[in-house]
Amino acid sequence: MLILGDVAATGFSLSAGLERCEARDTRRISRMASYWLSETALPRTAAVVEDPDVVVIGGGVTGCAAALRLAEAGRRVRLYDARAVAEGASGRNGGFALRGMPAAFDVTAESVGEETARALTAWTERAIDTIESLAGDAFRRVGSLRIAVDDEERDELRAEYEALTGAGFAAEWVDGYEPPFDTRFTAALRHVPDGVLQPARWVRRLAGLAAEAGVEIRERERIDSLDEFGGATVVVCTDGYPSGLLGPIEGLIIPTRGQVIATEPIPERIFEVPHYGRHGFDYWHQAEDGRIVAGGFRDVSFDAEFTADEQLTEPVQRALHAFVNDLLGRELRVDYAWPGIFGMVMDFLPVVGRVPELENVWVAGGYSGHGNVLGFACGELVARAVAGEDAPFLDVFDPARLLNADG
Repeated sequence: MLILGDVAATGFSLSAGLERCEARDTRRISRMASYWLSETALPRTAAVVEDPDVVVIGGGVTGCAAALRLAEAGRRVRLYDARAVAEGASGRNGGFALRGMPAAFDVTAESVGEETARALTAWTERAIDTIESLAGDAFRRVGSLRIAVDDEERDELRAEYEALTGAGFAAEWVDGYEPPFDTRFTAALRHVPDGVLQPARWVRRLAGLAAEAGVEIRERERIDSLDEFGGATVVVCTDGYPSGLLGPIEGLIIPTRGQVIATEPIPERIFEVPHYGRHGFDYWHQAEDGRIVAGGFRDVSFDAEFTADEQLTEPVQRALHAFVNDLLGRELRVDYAWPGIFGMVMDFLPVVGRVPELENVWVAGGYSGHGNVLGFACGELVARAVAGEDAPFLDVFDPARLLNADG
């Protein structure tokens, strides 16, 4: 039995919550900006690289991880971002650090085979270990809870739990909740190795390590053509943000909008562990300062959220506000609200490797909403491949498969 805290919430009804929201202006928030990015960035080393061997496009977790790894391998690396480090999806997500692929372990095993699914899961667990070693106070290893909101989801979670433990991975089954959450959640699967991030702080720290290793970082420089880089190898790490640089696979990593809110701080500690349910359409946790950080509800306007338009929308914001207020049993002020764009791939596997039909162009992206860990791991992976080192899983993540996908 799991006890989450002493709050006076009852079972959540989205329609009832939305009706209560109609009586007020749900767009009234303190800042239409990312809570994570409100933290001041620290200065970093200013390296200068003449005639780079490798050019990295994108200053998020993938680009910074790739740049650092390539510099450590002895390459001359220059990184570009159209904004500043971490100001894309890496600073505009919910802050979850989850092992595995975007699909459940048993579903991934059906897709790629159990042996490969085991190897992929172990690889992401090692990535979390590395993040923990580098991120300092930007990471807390607290596990995560995947929540069942009905019997169907409970059965799915149970199948994943049995597959994980049968494969030797650490997982715990939570069979029921104490009131007031017993009418809301039927069970949960605890992923023991997972954690939570202050993602902007983490990626800025990673960029600092890259700069110290000799990477030149050029911010607020958008690259629209690769012609200026001559024979340099280019690695595109923009995930769902359209770059215009990916030739035949441009747009096949589908831009998808996620929206997140952060409330006023509350004194009680209720959701220390990241929670996600309804197949990832709801997710929330509590930041160190007591704010409830919640995201999701793309399904209230599903088609409209397949977009690269980085704007808040009233339907999703209303749903998020209603969900949090109902979850806590009282109305909370929303201090921050923000959108971010991630890259969706229909087989729920990342895209890493050489870009078909383009010479010396590589890509790493397509994390389907699980980019905090996968983005770091794939940044290191593409760097290893570019450096000529052993790089597993390139056959599984091959970008060329996007050209052959049905539809």
